[in-house]
Amino acid sequence: MLDVRRLHLLRELHRRGTIAAVAEALTFTASAVSQQLGVLEREAGVPLLERSGRRVVLTPAGRSLVAHADAVLNRLEQAAAELAGARDGVGGPLRIGTFPSGGHTIVPAALAELACRHPALEPMVREIDSARVSDGLRAGELDVALVHDYDFVPASPDTTVEEVPLLEEPMYLVTRAATATTRESDATATATAPAPAGPGGTLAALAALLGPCAEVPWITARDGTTGHAMAVRACQAAGFQPRIRHQVNDFRTVIALVAAGQGAGFVPEMAAVPSPAGVVLTELPLFRRSKVAFRAGGGAHPAIAAFVAAATAAVDGMLGAGGRSAGSA
Repeated sequence: MLDVRRLHLLRELHRRGTIAAVAEALTFTASAVSQQLGVLEREAGVPLLERSGRRVVLTPAGRSLVAHADAVLNRLEQAAAELAGARDGVGGPLRIGTFPSGGHTIVPAALAELACRHPALEPMVREIDSARVSDGLRAGELDVALVHDYDFVPASPDTTVEEVPLLEEPMYLVTRAATATTRESDATATATAPAPAGPGGTLAALAALLGPCAEVPWITARDGTTGHAMAVRACQAAGFQPRIRHQVNDFRTVIALVAAGQGAGFVPEMAAVPSPAGVVLTELPLFRRSKVAFRAGGGAHPAIAAFVAAATAAVDGMLGAGGRSAGSA
């Protein structure tokens, strides 16, 4: 009989790439992870791992077993959700991950809704980049999280995580109002005109709107985040490599730095409403999509379902400020 805990270790090795990374994520020693994977190989009766230089890679049999592990662990999440649903009330700890702008817009309203409807629930919020949420969910560090992806940085397919769409919003170019050049003003005017349809039209519109800022410093999210990748790729699509001066993850700080004459940046609509003083906001044909993520199979868990409902209600309350629901055009 294959041990579920060892299947979990094998899946994490497949996702994280090294035994050391698995050990660090799951608070084991590397030798303990190696030992347990060796036991799993004996249980399976076929080689599951092979050395490739200093790394360990999965054999075809190992990769096949990971697919089965996904299905087994999914069913266990479903079972846990069903058992939780059989208990009276919604309560206990709920570990919530969020990206920074979601943390000061969606999350407070969602927590207020949870406190009203489910006072026995104990939400605990942790800021985390969307690119790291999947690892946090699988490791059990998070139960649910707000995540996002951008045009030019689509989310990678992940069978271990399920997502519920919340909000789609346009991105804005932020430039300093006091020093907006004629070309920047022309670009702002261009943003009010419909962009040509199709990918070619989007790229032409980005080139027209971002081109005036090709030579200025840029303020982006930190390297390794989805926001950083989006900024770099959007500028590259517009025909230039951005000269990055500052790296911050808080859009309010991005706006403040732009207003101080430190360069140009990108912010989503939720950070651009109401319009801040001292900057020019230019809507771009570029979108961010926010979602709620949780472990595959866990969507029926009462606490997870309660958070999804509360986050949805929070977003519905924001729509009057100009946001777009995930299902709208």
